[in-house]
Formats: sequence, C-alpha cells, structure tokens
Amino acid sequence: MFGTSQSRKVIALLNDAGYEAVFVGGAVRDALLGKEPKDIDIATSATPEQVKSVFKNTIDLGTEHGTVLVIESGEPIEVTTYRTEGTYSDNRRPDEVQFVTSLEEDLKRRDFTINALALRIDGEVVDPFHGREDLSKKTIRAVGNASERFSEDALRMIRAVRFVSVLGFDLDSSTKASITELHTTIQTLSVERIKTEFDKLFQGAFAYGALELIAETKLSEGLPLYPAQQDEWFQCSPFRSSLDGWASLMIAGHFDASEVVSAYKLSNKERLFLQSVQKFYTIRQLRSYTIEDYYNAECSTLVTVEKLLGSLTTQQPIDEHEIRKAMDLLPIRSKQELAVKGKELMEWSGRRGGRWLGEAIQAIEHAVLYRVIPNEHYAIKEWFLHEYECKE
Repeated sequence: MFGTSQSRKVIALLNDAGYEAVFVGGAVRDALLGKEPKDIDIATSATPEQVKSVFKNTIDLGTEHGTVLVIESGEPIEVTTYRTEGTYSDNRRPDEVQFVTSLEEDLKRRDFTINALALRIDGEVVDPFHGREDLSKKTIRAVGNASERFSEDALRMIRAVRFVSVLGFDLDSSTKASITELHTTIQTLSVERIKTEFDKLFQGAFAYGALELIAETKLSEGLPLYPAQQDEWFQCSPFRSSLDGWASLMIAGHFDASEVVSAYKLSNKERLFLQSVQKFYTIRQLRSYTIEDYYNAECSTLVTVEKLLGSLTTQQPIDEHEIRKAMDLLPIRSKQELAVKGKELMEWSGRRGGRWLGEAIQAIEHAVLYRVIPNEHYAIKEWFLHEYECKE
C-alpha cells in the first residue's frame, strides 16, 4: 500500500469533500521502480483555499503557487493545486501560474515522463505520457517538446544528467539533442541551484555516465568551474558522498580549494573538508603519513585522499581499513582526551595562566601522542614537574 496512513487520509478527506487528489512526483516513480518512496507529495483539483477549508491544521507554503502544508496527525504533508504555467522569461520561474482542475494538464507541465506520473488511492496509475514505458526502457525523456521544457527552466538540463547518475538511465536522443542546443542557457541559473543538483549527482552510483554527458552536451561550458582534463575526473567516480565529488573536481581539475568554494558557494563545512583534502593529498604525493598526520586528519579526509590518489596517480593507495587501524592505535584522538587540564598545570606549578600554559599543554599532547608518557594523570604530573618544568 502506497503512502503513510496520514497521507492516504488526506487524499480520502479531499475525495470525500468532492475534490480529486492523487500522489504525484518522484515518490510515485520510485515506488514503480521498487524503491522506498521519499518526500510524498499530493496534488489536487482543490484550490488552496478549498484545501484549507477541509483541514483544521494548515500552513501556507506559497498559496500563489498552490501549495499548502497540511498537518495530519502530526505529519506534515504538502498538497498542491493542479496548475499550468505561463511563459518563463528568465528560464527559471513561470511568469504566471493558473490553477486548473485537470490532472493531465498538471502533469503536462512536469519535466520528464518518469516524473509525470500520478497514483490514485485505489492503486490506479495515471500515465498520460508513457512514463512507465520509459521506466521499463530506462530512458529519461522530456514531457512533450524537450526544447520547450528546457526553455522554461534551464535547470532541467542538469536535472536530466542528475537522473542519469542516480538511476543509471540513458537520455532519450531528442532530449539529449535539445540539451546540446540550449546548453548556454544554464548561465542564467543561480550557482546555488546548480550546486544542489551536483550534490545529488555526486551521490549517484552512475556518476561516470552523468559526467560524460555533461561534457558531450557542452553543459560543461556553462558551469562556473569545470576540469579541463575531463577523463581524469570521470575516473574518480563513483563517489562516496557529495564531499567526495567536490574534492575530486578540485584535485582532478588542479584547482585550489578556495576556487571551488568561491565558484560553487560551498558551505564552511565543505570548505574545511576541501582544504584538508588538498593539504593531505599534497603530503601523500611526497611521503607516507606520520603519526601526527593520522592524529590531525579526519578519517573521511584520508579515505578521500587515498581514493583520489588511486584514481589519478600510479601510487598504491592505503585502504580504509588500514587508515582506521592506524587511527585506532593512537593513544589519543584529540587534545580534549588528555588526562589533565590547564587548571591542574597551574596548581602544580603555582603559576598564573599565560602563553606558557598553551605551550605546556602542547608539549604534553606531543609526549602522549608519541608514547613518551602514558595518558595517565600521575604519569603526566611527574613528567611535567620533573622533566618539562626543569627544562623551563
């Protein structure tokens, strides 16, 4: 049975009130593919005001575009009115939205046939554009005229190759030709929208084919930053995560971390990861990791570095098991794990805090890391008073 009990209840209540309501979108596609549906959405012939009249708890998410959030038994469920869209003068947003009562008219405005599917509460699939046939053929095909769909929203071209990566499907020939024809229009898109699609593309099991298509259709020419040596980048896939994907773009493209961060407006977390990968990738090209390298790096960073090293060089990479083993053997994994704190050093020495305190903690950290002393309170106290303080 499709959907949660709450979402099915929402459809049933709308039906009882005299309105048509169906499940739509990617959740229906995934269910037909035998996958666990996510982000269940409902479309209806009811207007936003009519939807709100049926349910007690609702939140407006953009009633001008027809979307109301219905809270049913604690579960938030998006309900959107059937609609058609006018012209897209900016290749992104419709200049106007008109509500309609025809489900087929609503499905006609969607991007690809595999997403233009609806499911009634009784299990009937509504498929006016042969989306199920394209699912069986593993084909991504635009609804209606591909050039019109891409002119409406240029992001759909990147979404097409993202679906290639996630689903392992092929592009329909006319859809691919239209992307090639209109590839320059992606320059009208915001970087944030492009970045979101690449995050998803990088997580697909078939990223290699998607990256090839980006080059073949010339979409690469309109992207903020793209590796010149494309074949090398392709070899880095598949990626373990979106972070892996961004790191591979940086290393394969011979870019500085700051260039990638700036070009795609990456987050602070992503910036720190790329900077760390860049640092340790440079180190590994010159020498093996030291104890301090293992201590200062995150496991995920080194795993990414080794994966890139294996893809882009002839060096033998270290596998994740060996990296984790080396890190597990460290006596401490951070300064916070030391058995003593700065307050105790001040008590033992009779000195006030100052620059010396940070230097002493650092010296203890180094001594414990290299097993000069065990990470034990008494041992550290003895070493600090009789060896470190004496040298001072």
